[in-house]
Parts: sequence; C-alpha cells; structure tokens
Amino acid sequence: MGQTDTFSFITPFEKEYPDKLKNIPDAPAGLYVRGKVPVESEITVAVVGARDCSEYGRYVAEELGTFLGKSGVTVVSGMARGIDGISQWAALEAGGTSIGILGCGVDICYPARNRALFDRLSEQGTIISEYPPGTPPRPMNFPARNRIVSGLADAVVVIEARCRSGTLITVDMALEQGKEVFVVPGRVTDRLSDGCNRLIKQGAAIMLSPEELLEELRELKEQSREHIAAAVPAKGNKNHKARYEKDKENQKEQKHQKERKQEEQISDLPPELRKVYQALDFYPQSVEQIMEHLSFETSQRQVAVQLIRLCMENKAIQVSPGHFSIVMK
Repeated sequence: MGQTDTFSFITPFEKEYPDKLKNIPDAPAGLYVRGKVPVESEITVAVVGARDCSEYGRYVAEELGTFLGKSGVTVVSGMARGIDGISQWAALEAGGTSIGILGCGVDICYPARNRALFDRLSEQGTIISEYPPGTPPRPMNFPARNRIVSGLADAVVVIEARCRSGTLITVDMALEQGKEVFVVPGRVTDRLSDGCNRLIKQGAAIMLSPEELLEELRELKEQSREHIAAAVPAKGNKNHKARYEKDKENQKEQKHQKERKQEEQISDLPPELRKVYQALDFYPQSVEQIMEHLSFETSQRQVAVQLIRLCMENKAIQVSPGHFSIVMK
C-alpha cells in the first residue's frame, strides 16, 4: 500500500482493498483513500437521491443517516449536495462513520460548498476515488464512480429521484451487481418522487422505517459474507493475477469503445457547442455552474443559447427552469 501525507493507494492485490469491489463489473484497478481504510466486516448502506431535494427528503435523509450512524452502519454516498451529503453528515453527527466516493482526486473538494463534510470525512470517515490526485471533477467521471458507491454497499436506499435522475444510474449498477435496492415512497403528485415510485412499481423494496431496514441489512450482510467467501479466489492462487490482468485489458478496451462512441455522438457539433455539452452532467446544473467547467470565456447569454441548441439536438434537457443535464439514453 503506497502512502503519502494525505492519502493511500491500494490495489486489488493488497488486503486493504475491499473484497466487495473485486468482483463487480469494471472493478477499479486501484483506489486512492483519504482517511480511514474501510473495514470489511461493517454493514454498509448507500444512501442516494435528489440534489435539489424537498424538506420531506431532507428530513428522511437526516433521520435515516442519524439512525444508521448510531447503529454502527457505515453510510456510503457521493458527497453531493442534497440527499447524499445530508445523510452522510447526519451519520457523522451521530458518532458514526461514512465513505464519500468522488468523481475527482481525493485532494479536491467537489462540490466546494461541501468543504465542511469533506474535512470531516477526512478525519472521521473515508474519502475514496479511482482517479489520481489533481484530477478535476469531469462530468463523465460521476456515472462511473456510482459503481463504487453501490459496490461498497450491502444495499442501496433511494430517497427522492426524478424519472431522469442521475440517482437511477446508481440503482442500475446496484442491480447489475446483485444488490438489494430499497426505496422511500413519495406522493404521486411530487415530481421528485416519480423515479422512486416507478422503482417500487418495478419491484424495488419499500423502506418503511430505519429499524426494519436495519433488520434486513443484517440478513443481507450474512448472505454477502457467504457469497464473498465462495467468490474470492484462495490466497496464493497464481492464476489470479493473470486473470486480473486479462480482465483489466478487456475493461480498458470497453472503456475506450464507450469513449469513442460518445465522441461520435457529438462529432458533428461546432467546437464551442461541443465544449458546453462536455461541461454537462447527468445531474441538473444551472447556467452558472456549467460556466465554471468551461475553458473559454463566454457570457451567460451565449451559454444559454448553446444549451437551447443542445436541447433541440436532443443531446440535453432542461430539467427545471434554468437547469440542464445530459439526455439519458
């Protein structure tokens, strides 16, 4: 395990690397860890949801985070504003621990407004990224980091999500990894709960109380232990490293193919319009937030016009007044 003054770097060949991540699709080739190295024996639950959450969502996230923190359950999430950060902060306030998975280097606080949470996670919990220190928060990094959020968790809890929410990316990855998904139901008239209610219709488990959730989590943890014991290769298996190297090459090629496909989708766009598209995220952002990711000087009016053009090209969508995101295809 490589060590610096502020972070560690661990690979799948070291005991500190989480067993739960070794068998997920596109397993990280290495992890940069700031703070405490995650303890494998602990129960871990991912809490995810809307960034622009309602007061109801905020209340549920705080109550759930507090209960899990007091119960010794580790809360893992993306350290984003809204549901993610609220649940993580509540767990830490309750004396528990939490893991923040970043789409940038572990030396960069993103979003900047969550500096207090970032500092506290560094001391009381854990911050993890597969990206080297100094890597900026690029839009394409966040969907990929969600597989680590769900991969580290024994189960995923969704609190408020629109139909086209980036939260659903985490849900898809959790289901692909064979994880249980719990959903907090919402009012049928509340657009912030459309994604949650649709997941329930599709068969997701309903979270009715933190106490009931904890009982189910304990059962899932026992099943997870049995699964890991059967799936992880025996210590000293000489073929393990060779298989890992082969898998890593395959994953690298798949990643390159995906990137080439994304480039083809925007290859017909003018340069500045392409840059505005690349500044978008799966999560809705205001024009001001999008401008922060642009490498050229422009005005809010010009960016707004370019965003409308992207919407007309069906490459972006205006989720709410003045807030845009990538079209989920």
